[in-house]
Amino acid sequence: MNTHQQDNTPKVVVTGLGETTPLGGDVADTWDAMLRGDSGIALLDGEPWTKDMPPVLGGRVKVEPGLRLEHQQRRRLSRSAQLAVTAAAEAWADAGLDGAAVVPHRVAVVVSTALGDMTAIIDGWEALKTRGWRRVPPMTVPMAMGNGSAAAVALLVDARLGVHATVNACSSGTQALVTAAELIRSGEADVVVAGGAEAPLHPMVLSSFAAMRALSQRTDDPAAACRPYDAQRDGMVLGEGAGILVLESERHARERGARIYAELAGVGISSDAYHMVQPEPNGTGSVAAIRASLKDAGVTPADVTHFNANGTATLPGDAAEARAVRTVFGDAGQGPVLTANKSMTGHSLGAAGAVESITTILALHHGLVPPTRNFTHLDDDLSVDVVHGAPLKLGDDQVVAVKNSAGFGGHNVALTFRGVSTPESPAGTGI
Repeated sequence: MNTHQQDNTPKVVVTGLGETTPLGGDVADTWDAMLRGDSGIALLDGEPWTKDMPPVLGGRVKVEPGLRLEHQQRRRLSRSAQLAVTAAAEAWADAGLDGAAVVPHRVAVVVSTALGDMTAIIDGWEALKTRGWRRVPPMTVPMAMGNGSAAAVALLVDARLGVHATVNACSSGTQALVTAAELIRSGEADVVVAGGAEAPLHPMVLSSFAAMRALSQRTDDPAAACRPYDAQRDGMVLGEGAGILVLESERHARERGARIYAELAGVGISSDAYHMVQPEPNGTGSVAAIRASLKDAGVTPADVTHFNANGTATLPGDAAEARAVRTVFGDAGQGPVLTANKSMTGHSLGAAGAVESITTILALHHGLVPPTRNFTHLDDDLSVDVVHGAPLKLGDDQVVAVKNSAGFGGHNVALTFRGVSTPESPAGTGI
């Protein structure tokens, strides 16, 4: 896919950021923790983890979403929707849109998920089996629906143009930003609230990933378990969270005096058509998506100085992505510096691409690339430049970054962001 911009196509800019992750309950706390190289991964304890299960790792959000929600929201929304609403409220306020005069029929929502809410389905089934059909919670279906998080965010911001919930496995959150950009470029929307949310920490979900042998076995040292691109990596760690961004047409943002973090300059999508859960070994699908994104943005590989990797810490996943990076940008020392945020947050599936897009944007905004935690020795076969140990300062002229995502089913999505230099404005809170 390539939607190369014409001169009269609206530019898409990012004006608001919101997230809740295992590192922090908002963008500022998460960003600070990433710069420190903190870990949000721990042993999962308490029910249901202590019953008939071996030790399991996961990244729980640092701040429970219910603390910020009204009573009705806590009762009626699934955990993933609660996470989405929490992050969306922060993004909406950060964009300076609380109480602003926006036209509801020019506002859309695209909030993605990979699984929907598995806990709602499983709990409803258990209630049916053990207590009978009359005891199944009446909100089971609305809570379990894949569009539940998107609908809850639409209610929050009074979006009337449309509500979308893209489902592309682990690239769902990145795909949401592509769909949002298309709505703005087409002229249909002035504002789109977009991103992803996921709450996958359930024994059934973890057991499935364990059966695939996709999870790290370092349960004796949780903080060191997720090791993207490291020679000693042995699998991923699941996490929960949400990342929500406010995208606008540049004209709309400038007319209202909004602070602009970055431009979403290019998008690219491809599919492997290779295997349901394994990436194409040479990363050819990712190569196609990255190149399409660069072409759409009107930049060359040499313009890109920072690459936010999918970086799941699985052996085949990191290897395929590294080969894609080398194909597009050249070997280590020639291409952009790479960072992998899942080393700190775990893999939040449908939320990961949006959470990591926020990190990519802030890296451009502040000129700092967070380190990859647990990286000590590069796998000899990978040959990429991994930021580790401490944040890396970007030069003033280093203003183009790529966010890459891949998901089960062979989904590949790449986004190209361009830094924007604008004065701070009271229209937003600022990060």
